[in-house]
Amino acid sequence: MKPLLAAGLLFMALCAPPALSANPATLYDTHCQACHGPGRMGAMAPALLPQSLERLRPAEVESVIRNGRPATQMAGFAGTLSDEDIRALAGYLAVPPSSLPDWSAADMAASYRLLVDPARLPPRPVHSANPQNLFVVVEAGDHHVTVLGGDRFRPVARFASHFALHGGPKFSPDGRFVYFASRDGWVTQYDLYSLQVVADVRVGLNTRNLAVSSDGRWVLVGNTLPETLVLLDANGLRPVRTLPVRDREGRVSRVSAVYDAPPRKSFVVALKDVPELWEISYDPAAEPIYPGYVHDYKMGEGIAVPGYLNPRVTPLELVLDDFFFDPSYRHVIGASREGRAQVINLDIRRKVAELSLSGMPHLGSGITFVRDGRRYMATPNLKGGLLTVVDMESWQTVKDIVLPGAGFFLRSHENTPYAWADAMMSPRKDTLALIDKRTLEVARTLTLRPGKTNAHVEFTRDGRYALVSIMETPGELVVVDATTLREVAALPMMKPIGKYNVFNKVTRSEGTSH
Repeated sequence: MKPLLAAGLLFMALCAPPALSANPATLYDTHCQACHGPGRMGAMAPALLPQSLERLRPAEVESVIRNGRPATQMAGFAGTLSDEDIRALAGYLAVPPSSLPDWSAADMAASYRLLVDPARLPPRPVHSANPQNLFVVVEAGDHHVTVLGGDRFRPVARFASHFALHGGPKFSPDGRFVYFASRDGWVTQYDLYSLQVVADVRVGLNTRNLAVSSDGRWVLVGNTLPETLVLLDANGLRPVRTLPVRDREGRVSRVSAVYDAPPRKSFVVALKDVPELWEISYDPAAEPIYPGYVHDYKMGEGIAVPGYLNPRVTPLELVLDDFFFDPSYRHVIGASREGRAQVINLDIRRKVAELSLSGMPHLGSGITFVRDGRRYMATPNLKGGLLTVVDMESWQTVKDIVLPGAGFFLRSHENTPYAWADAMMSPRKDTLALIDKRTLEVARTLTLRPGKTNAHVEFTRDGRYALVSIMETPGELVVVDATTLREVAALPMMKPIGKYNVFNKVTRSEGTSH
């Protein structure tokens, strides 16, 4: 099987002629276009659009052009391009093209690859690891994925991924398949039984994230370029339908986030540019949708749209950047980047409460837990170094817990009394805070590798061990006994940015993201 998309930013021919001009468009055409495609849209190498590269600092882009990327086909050009040309080329990549590129159904079809017939896959795992306690570890340093056994903490497989996987992988309901979305629009289906890629398709030029339906039939992908939702058959990733993302006035919007709501048999989608929340039912018996105003639904007035696989729109007062479900999936807790937050009831399709969440809450990393018979949610703040705890019955803020610094991830498990929060976006990036869910206090802090980024905790299926990413290149995956807090194992990896336990994901553990 050929490797997936060669990881790297700027793979160019080793024998390229010396640059004669610092004109960045000429530099790109001469050195980059053969692999990264006309218009920077990507080809055998990733797209080089600002949306695809936004996680890289300008100095990092220059470094990759100059020095290449280890363990990839990306060669360094320090001996071919001058420093001036390298700076000019890096600046050129940071500016959007004069005309926004599109990605059509024909482009999608041309990119599609079915590498293994799903009907020919083995009925049982070909490895001896516990399939329900596997971890999928995303390594950003060299764009690979490691499949790790969670019983003995031994790698089962490692394979090349597309550039910049984003939004977290999602699993089929039985945990057999895992689906990845890359920042530049590629979606991949991987079989955790036979340890091989099943299918691959590019659904856009910049992708936000994807969700898998609870019946295992569908994958829905949200794009920011072009502004679409793409529905794929989960068994082989063949494109089924593309939905343009437009509000009732025809205004175009990017997608902020898409998640599955299993009890509702639907996907829920937040939009980045218009104040609407969409719910797309995959229940064939879904009630029809009346997009306009009607006098009496029972009389069937107005022109109905089938409720199956079409968006049911909830108008909002603000644009949601991210959101979170309550355990019943009746309520969406959503927040804007400015810190405004609301609770929306999906049954009656309107706001039912305002939330007091300061700064920039990261609801996609929120957790829930029970304390004294009441259900609470907790979410980190990307700006303020706080952990906000909210009562999910009264929707009142119970406490803002001060953390060592601003962090990104919060994780817990039903079998541990602690919620683990990182401070990776602050000078205390090497510090983890363990918050006691019973007292709502920081019980202790933990530094596994001083001076390095300690982040993104995930637990084994029984909650006995916590796995922590040391997000460096090279980095490590450190295994910690969740009771004694002693290190029990460390595995070298290339900037592991996230790891995801099959059982915790498919059972929708209250301590992990969904």
